Amino acid sequence: MDLILFGPPGAGKGTQAKVLQDERGLVQLSTGDMLRAAVAAGTELGKKSKAIMDRGDLVPDDLVVGIIAERLEKPDCAKGVIFDGFPRTVAQAKALDTMLAGRGRRIDAVIELKVDDEAMVGRMESRVRENPGAARADDTPETLRKRLGVYRQNTAPLLDFYRGQGKLVSVDGMASIVEVSTAVKNVIGRLVKA
Repeated sequence: MDLILFGPPGAGKGTQAKVLQDERGLVQLSTGDMLRAAVAAGTELGKKSKAIMDRGDLVPDDLVVGIIAERLEKPDCAKGVIFDGFPRTVAQAKALDTMLAGRGRRIDAVIELKVDDEAMVGRMESRVRENPGAARADDTPETLRKRLGVYRQNTAPLLDFYRGQGKLVSVDGMASIVEVSTAVKNVIGRLVKA
């Protein structure tokens, strides 16, 4: 089973991916982590990506898809994966579909964790107040609002793309972790029965 988790920063994608890893044996694929690992391993794609990242540029779609293709060849990905942070554009989504189809796989569902932007800002402010030493330099309401705006702008076309494929399912990301996990499990349960 191959899934995509969508949600803005702080929506709980990582938490839900961990639950799915533990319960279903799915592997979380974070493109940021994979790019850093490819660079550290000195792979050909990693070397190309490093030069681009060192310039401060975004790694092009073909390299990102190539790194994902490399990672999918690993035995631990055989049961399925959870894409986190990818795709970011419709072009990447189409490339992902083509790449998976070449392996006899497909995206089974796209699960959107729907959240309220201002509530997310409130959560971040509470987290910073409760543990100021763990706060990142960019943990400010203004920065988070900007990141949320960028997410909404970039993700909207992707949600429409997957809605058109009949793969998009939205769950209430503002619910408790347990309630969100239950909703995600219900989505997967319906897929397994189908």
